[in-house]
Amino acid sequence: MNREEIIRVVNEFLTEELEIDAALLKDEALLKEDLKIDSLDFVDISVIVERHFKIKIKPEEMKDVKTLVQFYDYVESKLQ
Repeated sequence: MNREEIIRVVNEFLTEELEIDAALLKDEALLKEDLKIDSLDFVDISVIVERHFKIKIKPEEMKDVKTLVQFYDYVESKLQ
């Protein structure tokens, strides 16, 4: 799976399910502050990502993930 697919799937979920404005989905966007993703939203994101990409997201590994590009990087690293 390539990076473009990761970005497409994550962004599609963020816009459709969490109703985040697509214009806000920039690499440097802060997940909590800019995109207003809270802990409940993150649970939903984790389930979708785990289901679609067949990976396990570990909360302790996510503590340093602050921006959208870091989240893409995290998913990509789990796929390798």
